[in-house]
Amino acid sequence: MPIVVRIDVELARRKMSVGEFAERVGITPANVAVLKNGRAKAVRLTTLDRMCEVLQCQPGDLLEWVPEGDDVGARA
Repeated sequence: MPIVVRIDVELARRKMSVGEFAERVGITPANVAVLKNGRAKAVRLTTLDRMCEVLQCQPGDLLEWVPEGDDVGARA
């Protein structure tokens, strides 16, 4: 999928656990994993808003467009 969710990068910068993040955002840790692993097909804007509020970041800090065929691992 050309949209990559970079939650792990922002969590690491803030030394915040997935469990704490999930609780503060109001989603399950399993749904955080779905986002992190690229399996999500959509994100509600209200959820994105809450993620940005919790992490004190912009949506562009969490989402990145990567052209099809690019090696995503090389960009992390």
